[in-house]
Amino acid sequence: MSNVQRVLSGIQPTGRFHWGNYFGAIRQYIALQEEYEAYYFIANLHALTTIRDAQTLRQNTLDAAIDLLALGLDPDKAALFVHSDVPEVTELCWILMTGTPMGLLERCHAYKEKKAKGLTADAGLFTYPVLMAADILAYDSNLVPVGEDQVQHIEVTRDLARSFNHHFGETFVMPKAHVLEQAARVPGTDGEKMSKSYGNTIEIFEDPKTMRKKIMRIQTDSRPMEEPKDPDTDHLFQLYSLFADEAQRAEMAETYRRGHFGYGMVKKALADLAEAYFAEARKKRAALAADPNYVRQVLRDGTEKARAKAGEVLERVRRACGTAWWG
Repeated sequence: MSNVQRVLSGIQPTGRFHWGNYFGAIRQYIALQEEYEAYYFIANLHALTTIRDAQTLRQNTLDAAIDLLALGLDPDKAALFVHSDVPEVTELCWILMTGTPMGLLERCHAYKEKKAKGLTADAGLFTYPVLMAADILAYDSNLVPVGEDQVQHIEVTRDLARSFNHHFGETFVMPKAHVLEQAARVPGTDGEKMSKSYGNTIEIFEDPKTMRKKIMRIQTDSRPMEEPKDPDTDHLFQLYSLFADEAQRAEMAETYRRGHFGYGMVKKALADLAEAYFAEARKKRAALAADPNYVRQVLRDGTEKARAKAGEVLERVRRACGTAWWG
């Protein structure tokens, strides 16, 4: 095992990326590629637990790659690849599964929450944390950027790695979670956390007119215009702050505290800033979408690097546990 520091994360292609995805995760992935050997994958195998249409999954996967490249993921600094193109991970998943206690998986949030709601939980959802563990361990990942709600899965990964190392000798690198605190602070159009499952998202590459309409429909309170308001407790101000510079935030915060303003003014300012913020990425995305062969080559190159590393780790695992029966 080398001393190279690696960062690993995956993002599901369950729909077009929204502001919550960007400020909660993608922006930080892009920053981390400057400091670590980075592996980022489009988690289409995980997405199979929710998407049941082949063409939708294929298109979402390509769109996700285009979006990530447009937003600044640099293929010269980070390996970008598709989950299902690295079969070494699924073999590793099975090896880990053979040593995973049922009780450990029964305590995991996603499964418990679905079961509590009376919804059908399939084996894919139940074993999701083991596939996630394989995703992480396959690349000797040191750092895994996750939202607060995913920290439990990193602990599961560490538990499985620790157990394997105990039984078969030191084989796996022990990863650490890098908590993306911003992920919990991106409100949707209804004030709740921005999420596709809540239907309250604003997409990064949405048509500008559609984006503005969504912004103008953001829910606000009905207090009189003249009444002073606390910017720190207002979700519209929180959204504005994502795009504003320090001076703009300070000026808007003072407007809130002074009162005598309408939320429509804040919404217009937010729309203007958001459109300008993603303008360059929007141009880059249009160029990438017009050259899908380039995007596919980036993914092939990323896959080659990912498979080389995952193959090295899997060989180590096979020899440790005995499935490399030839010696």
